[in-house]
Amino acid sequence: MSKGLPYDSDAGRNFAAVITALMTGEAYRQSAVLAKEMGPFKYWSKNRESFLDVIAKHQTAFGGVESQDNSQKILLEADSAWQEAARLGERYGFRNAQVTVLAPTGTIGFLMDCDTTGIEPDIALVKYKWLSEGGMIKIVNRTVKQALENLGYNNQEVEKILAHIEETDTIETAAGLKAEDLPVFDCAFKAKNGKRFIHYLGHIRMMAAVQPFLSGAISKTVNLPKEAAEEDIERAYMYAWEQKLKAIAVYRDGSKRTQPLTTDNADKKSVKDDKTDKIKNQIEPKPIRRRLADERQAITHKFSVAGHEGYLTIGLYEDGDPGEIFINMSKTGSVISGLMDSFAISISIALQYGVPLKDLVRKFAFSRFEPSGFTNNPKIQMARSIVDYVFRYLGFKFLSSEEQFLLGLSTNSSPDTTANGWENDSATAKQINKTDLNNTFTIQADAPPCQTCGSIMVRNGSCYKCLNCGATSGCS
Repeated sequence: MSKGLPYDSDAGRNFAAVITALMTGEAYRQSAVLAKEMGPFKYWSKNRESFLDVIAKHQTAFGGVESQDNSQKILLEADSAWQEAARLGERYGFRNAQVTVLAPTGTIGFLMDCDTTGIEPDIALVKYKWLSEGGMIKIVNRTVKQALENLGYNNQEVEKILAHIEETDTIETAAGLKAEDLPVFDCAFKAKNGKRFIHYLGHIRMMAAVQPFLSGAISKTVNLPKEAAEEDIERAYMYAWEQKLKAIAVYRDGSKRTQPLTTDNADKKSVKDDKTDKIKNQIEPKPIRRRLADERQAITHKFSVAGHEGYLTIGLYEDGDPGEIFINMSKTGSVISGLMDSFAISISIALQYGVPLKDLVRKFAFSRFEPSGFTNNPKIQMARSIVDYVFRYLGFKFLSSEEQFLLGLSTNSSPDTTANGWENDSATAKQINKTDLNNTFTIQADAPPCQTCGSIMVRNGSCYKCLNCGATSGCS
């Protein structure tokens, strides 16, 4: 475009081919220079004949490139590079098995403030980029001015045409633009208020023009309009095969629900309404409840918290995961019995709808309210509440040792790596050891208040001591 050459034209393709030939010819020449100093690549001797045959094929293809006024100097430089590459390669070999591919170069192109990447044409002269966090930015091609100047337009004509593009998002209806110059500004997508765009076969023809001068393949998108049918996709693939391309990718405009670059600046309201309509036409996903079998295995555990006894029954799925709990305490019909029943039902439903047990343990373990106190479980010597006891018991019973440690249930920085049938490799154990600093805080998570002064106690072996008044919960 900057040279005033249409993308889908013999002149445009010839110019791209000459540049690519110079790039790869010079790369092979330099590779041979490196081989002279450092030796060729490892398997050069086994591939010498076939490799030199490839270089010869590149040179043969280069002979078919026409010399034009705008590329004559580049053509001479490329011819010199290929001759030197062949001469040096014949004598010293090549340091690199391959030297070039054609990549999208999106990140590099963005950093270099480029309008296009690789051999892609521009999406449109005016395009809109929707941002992930909301909002939109308008991007205007900056090559148009240079192209108009090279085509012979004066400053006043250039300014009028650029103003027209800014106002209408298209150059097609600009006053003063010659009809024969319109193809120069054709892009991959049709402009919002325009009709012209590059035919999808034009993309493939450009790829075919430069492929003979590349070691590897081309990463490029062949853009098709929204109206493209299956036959067009098939034709694109077949034509690419006929042109001896090594790779091809196609994209039909609008085929994805969200498209970051568009030629339309529809306001947020219309975009939102469009998305709402699409959502209405789809089946809304719903959570699925995984019920337990009518006959299931269960674990019943008797516990005591500060003298208050109860029974915890855990219903299991076939794979051994918990799917329901029952908590029986006090007399039927009492307040505590009713509360425990209701709480157990809600947790059971949560488990059956897929809420991870570790998340429930994280929320409910160490919750503090009465009754609280000593228990008859050696792993949970002091419970801050019945709910605290129930979920710490579930954590010890069904969670892996590393999950127990990270949730503050276990105070050992190197937990048993085979607990509950879970096997852990040394890397996992090392990762857990890195969290030793957390012990300063997590080991106090279930500490009770001092019965003498009310301050929160700290661990002292298997018991607790008060740092305020010196009282202990049993240990000396």
